[in-house]
Amino acid sequence: MRDLRIVFMGTPEFAVTTLKHIIEANYNVVGVITAPDRPAGRGRKLQQSAVKEFAVSKNLPILQPTNLKSPEFLNELESLKPNLQVVVAFRMLPKVVWQLPEYGTFNLHASLLPQYRGAAPINWAIINGETITGASTFFIDEKIDTGAMILQKETPIESNDNVGSLHDRLMVLGAELVVDTLALIKEDKVQTTIQEESETLKEAPKLTKDNTRIDWSLSLNHIYNFIRGLNPYPAAWTIIKNGDIEIKAKLFDVEVLQESHNTEIGEVIQENNKLKIAVRDGFLLVNEIQLPGKRKMKTKELLNGYQFEIDAKVL
Repeated sequence: MRDLRIVFMGTPEFAVTTLKHIIEANYNVVGVITAPDRPAGRGRKLQQSAVKEFAVSKNLPILQPTNLKSPEFLNELESLKPNLQVVVAFRMLPKVVWQLPEYGTFNLHASLLPQYRGAAPINWAIINGETITGASTFFIDEKIDTGAMILQKETPIESNDNVGSLHDRLMVLGAELVVDTLALIKEDKVQTTIQEESETLKEAPKLTKDNTRIDWSLSLNHIYNFIRGLNPYPAAWTIIKNGDIEIKAKLFDVEVLQESHNTEIGEVIQENNKLKIAVRDGFLLVNEIQLPGKRKMKTKELLNGYQFEIDAKVL
């Protein structure tokens, strides 16, 4: 039985759940590495990462390096004497860091690797209409999300899931998977699987302004999956031409209305306090929307004080 000395690396809320599970399973966390405090909000006050807030509450040693290769950071890391590192939603590590511990450095990734390597696996699984996803643990190597796999666990993607609901489910499933992985490493029972390369692998690139814009030429189901795969964050967006003005709108909760029609694709229809958009095989009913300078709101609430013209359309 190995005596594990764990350094945990992570930043957002997704990583907090894993760290919490590790501590509750009575593993020895000798240090936590997270992002530096950053200015946020109107007052630009320094804000701690979610992981730092939790680590402070547990009196864990915390490192917040800006440069993962700096001698100062490497000396501090070595002084913790870790023999295992666990990475959840952190940045890419240099080789000098992930090679340091005797038992290696493993990462939790929110997909069934080798599918959906990259920065946004939860979003892209929904966008692409997958019905199953999951989480994987693997030992880090030189490339991104390509290392030898340790464990995987599946979860279904329901037709009404959005990225928020799936994120929360994977957050817990992933935390449990990390604890299971730690048990194998502690007992020296890990049997890794090499990731298979193929031409059918789907990637999960970083979400940008360009790849989050809605393409209204796609099918109704494609558009529906696209919007829920970006709801609530970072949100799918479109330009609505309303009379003489063009406005950038973010769409959140939507429903599919599959019916044949002769309406021009992209036409925006306002009727009975509802808003729907014509696509090639039906209509998209918009339940939640955000216009520039306004908060996200229910469409019914917006339409109490906002009017779309008869010839309004999405671009």
